Formats: sequence, C-alpha cells, structure tokens
Amino acid sequence: MDELRLLDVRVDQIDGPGLERSILSNVGNRSSRLYAYINVHAVNLARHDRRFREIIDGAYVVYCDGEGVRLGARMLGRRLPPRTVLTYWVWNLCALMEKKGLSVFLLGAREPVVSKAAAVLRERYPHLKLAGWHHGFFEKQGEESRKVVEVINRASPDLLFVGFGMPLQEYWIQENLGSLRAGVVLPAGSMIEYIAGEKKLTPAWMANSGLEWFYRLLREPRRLWKRYLLGNPLFILRVVGQRIRFGRI
Repeated sequence: MDELRLLDVRVDQIDGPGLERSILSNVGNRSSRLYAYINVHAVNLARHDRRFREIIDGAYVVYCDGEGVRLGARMLGRRLPPRTVLTYWVWNLCALMEKKGLSVFLLGAREPVVSKAAAVLRERYPHLKLAGWHHGFFEKQGEESRKVVEVINRASPDLLFVGFGMPLQEYWIQENLGSLRAGVVLPAGSMIEYIAGEKKLTPAWMANSGLEWFYRLLREPRRLWKRYLLGNPLFILRVVGQRIRFGRI
C-alpha cells in the first residue's frame, strides 16, 4: 500500500472499500491490528507528541479522516483518496460485519450513552453479533484497565471500537494491544456518542464542502476553538513551509 509523509506523519493511500477489504482479511487472526485515522488535529499532535507519532507510524493502516489532510497533500502535489470518516462509515461497516457474521465491541463514552448506542445498533442491525460494550470512564492503567481488557477478551470480538478521544485512545490501545484478543482495533473518537444521538452529525452540504470543522466549532466552541482556530492555520503554514523547503513530499 502506498503511503505519503505529511509533515513527517504517515498517511496511507487507501479508500473506504480498500479499508473494508483489509479489515475483512484481518478480523479472524486475533492479532489486534490497529487501523488509525489521521486528520489535521492528529497531524498537529504528532508534531510535538513523539509517542503519538510513533503509534501512528506503527499502525497496520493509517487512513485519511479529514479534508484538511487531503488539502495539505494537494498543496504538496499529491492526491489522497476521498476521506473515510468513522461517524459516517460505521453504518456501512456494521452492515458489513452483520453480513459476514462478525462481532463488534464498543468501548467508550458514559455508561448510559454506550448502552444506548448498543441498543441503536441492535435495532438497526438485528443480526449483528454485538459481542459487548463497556463505558470509557475507567482508570486507563492498573487493575481497572486490566479488568476491562479481560471483559473484551472474554467477548473476543472481531472488531473493537475504542472511543476515548485522541490521543488517549491511541495511548491505551498501544499499551494493551499485545494483550487484547480482537481481530481489528479502530480508534473511534466520538463515534459512540454519534451513534447514540448524543451528538449531531454535520449537515451533508457542509461535510461535503470541507466545513465540518466549522459546524463542530459552532456546536462545541469552548472545547474546540483552539483545535480549529489556532490548529488549522498552523497546519496550513507548516504545509507551506514543507512545500518551500522541499518542493514536494
């Protein structure tokens, strides 16, 4: 699989169908392969967080989640496939898991929210094997974390979603990847909250126009203003700097 380096952060040139084929080829081996996602926030984090960058570099697959990353690649003379956003893609992915008789485990969010998300999936995909779910409000190290790993391993899911937010979810996955009995592990961000209806999806016209960040900023200004109002311009400036220094990726 081809990859490129965007501000020295890995991004694989893989689209949604390619991701699905890759996942299906790996769910049965119980090697807990990490499929990480990259957006502008992730690239900015990786610039100053060496541990996070090493996790991304070591992932089995790194797919593009944001239009900003695709824009950055174009500025450097490269093309990425259309982005794959888990909050939208999860429905196709769960339908695929249902069709293939594969199991799913949800980890993250508050207990009432993850339970509601599980109920939504059961209603929408009555034949989906929902191996289990667990809230994300536990100590991420020590005995409490080990007990959560045991719960997951007893369920032995084909696909494990981990939604703690970035980079905490990637840290936890890295620390436990060797102990987890799962086929594929997907960092999930706020996906569980979106499934449960706790958060609202960006209107299609805004998402398709690259304005999802603006909609999210309007919905959660106190949490996201630094990420978007400072992070986005900084990302563009860094990409311009890379272009000036190297002329290409």
